Amino acid sequence: MSMEEVDRIIDNALNEGRHSLLETEARALISHWDIPVPGSVLITGSEIPEFSMAGFDPPFVLKVISRDILHKTEVKGVITGLRDRDDVMNALIRMKRDLEENAPQARIEGFLLEEFVPRGVEVIIGGMRDPQFGPVVMFGTGGIMVELMKDVSFRLAPLDKGEAMAMMEDVRGYPLLTGYRGSKPVDREMLASVIVKLSDIITKIEVIREIEINPLFAYEDGVMAVDARVILEER
Repeated sequence: MSMEEVDRIIDNALNEGRHSLLETEARALISHWDIPVPGSVLITGSEIPEFSMAGFDPPFVLKVISRDILHKTEVKGVITGLRDRDDVMNALIRMKRDLEENAPQARIEGFLLEEFVPRGVEVIIGGMRDPQFGPVVMFGTGGIMVELMKDVSFRLAPLDKGEAMAMMEDVRGYPLLTGYRGSKPVDREMLASVIVKLSDIITKIEVIREIEINPLFAYEDGVMAVDARVILEER
């Protein structure tokens, strides 16, 4: 994807009166910066795509794509553990029924069928535009640690790899990254690379107010951005 296509995605969202990107659009944006995301296909009609043609292996995850739904699990907009075409079809029917009950006003853009990725060490990486300090980057340990313990570190953007490494060392969950109780250390070089890329995005694209990858799974070799959220400034 070119930078012109990234600009077009953002312009389309703003022209439609949206102040956030759809998950598919946010994934496309971070993919432009070579941040890894799971393979996926978007289902917009009643036809189920041929997974084998897309080169995917089961199990799969089905997610709703809607500008009106920020927390998919709260409205039963995520179903995991799907192994074949019948599973996906049944899950699609069930999810549509649940959404009619739990989010009847939501506009549904489609359903994202994606590869299941193994759980790694969960972290959160984000960027925001502070009215006083300008672009700021955040790194933290993910899941319950960020929700309950606020185990995060902040730096002004832009930042370099050395500062990104220092952010990781700031958090109390740092031992989870270096190997804890027999677990292997994760790829901190790649994590630092993603932090620097988020810094680059929030610095260069001034219309982005907030960007967040949560969770990002870190492995012994590599990382995977499982979910991404982008909030835009109002015009």
